[in-house]
Amino acid sequence: MELQLLEHRVRVLSLRKSGLWRCTHPLIKLLLLPQRTRCRFFSLTETPEDYTIMLDEEGFKELPSSDCLQAVDATWLVLNVLTNGCSTTDAQPVGVTKIAKSVIAPLAEHNVSVLMLSTYQTDYILVREQDLSVVIHTLAPEFNIYQEVNGELIHVMHEEASNGFLKPKQVSLTVHPVQSPQNRFCILSLNPDSLPAIATTLIDVLFYSNSSSREPASNNQDLESIRFFAISLIEGYISIVMDTETQKMFPRDLLLTSSSGELWRMVRIGGQPLGFDECGIVAQISEPLADADISAYYISTFNFDHALVPEEDISKVIQVLQKRQESGR
Repeated sequence: MELQLLEHRVRVLSLRKSGLWRCTHPLIKLLLLPQRTRCRFFSLTETPEDYTIMLDEEGFKELPSSDCLQAVDATWLVLNVLTNGCSTTDAQPVGVTKIAKSVIAPLAEHNVSVLMLSTYQTDYILVREQDLSVVIHTLAPEFNIYQEVNGELIHVMHEEASNGFLKPKQVSLTVHPVQSPQNRFCILSLNPDSLPAIATTLIDVLFYSNSSSREPASNNQDLESIRFFAISLIEGYISIVMDTETQKMFPRDLLLTSSSGELWRMVRIGGQPLGFDECGIVAQISEPLADADISAYYISTFNFDHALVPEEDISKVIQVLQKRQESGR
């Protein structure tokens, strides 16, 4: 298998819901008028707590300076899986579990914190720029790694990239509680040419849904439906995750889904907001699900992580993860 290190240098931010109005114009520009910006990596995810924004440096320039925006004090680099020399954006979605396990687990063992962004097309693995030498040293023995430079892929030499590498100290990993809201989710795509046709609905869902008045999720094992909507526009590809109730607001003939039309349930990771310095959070979900041969999509946000699993597997998933929690105590 091969990994591609993309050119994007990504910033991760939290936008308070009470301050959404301050950023509405630049967010609409980034989402609906991408031709008027130089941003090539943009993701916006709404959760009960806030909006998580992931975007490259060009997109970051579009955002105003505001105390409603909280940015992670780090720049993140993006890894993308290549299959037979081609990006997985060229294929149907297959889920993060089998793709990421061989990458995420070794990185967790070397104390590298990662963020995951699964889309309809592919899975992006975000690592902090300062951890790049550790990432290359860890993965190069098993993977061919290519770096995107001015649109061309250059093979990353293991010896050069690992210069100055120091073996990290082993730390104990925290096993986080999981919750399962009752929503049923769809993972969808959209032809960019059709974006204007859903613009009004998209603006209504993201900015005028009165979702800021909804109560944050509780710590109960089984939650009622929660607010979750994710949209990304990366390298011209659009991916949308929404629940089936929200999907009813959109014209069905424009939204693309897999041939099976599969529905998904969510596993929400973390009883309290997760930290960006902690490693192994993604691994504690992806590894046991991979062992159980259950596919999953994974979306990290500013406060919590979220895995989407096939609806018919949710009971088995909860059992597997509960068993993992008990063994980790």
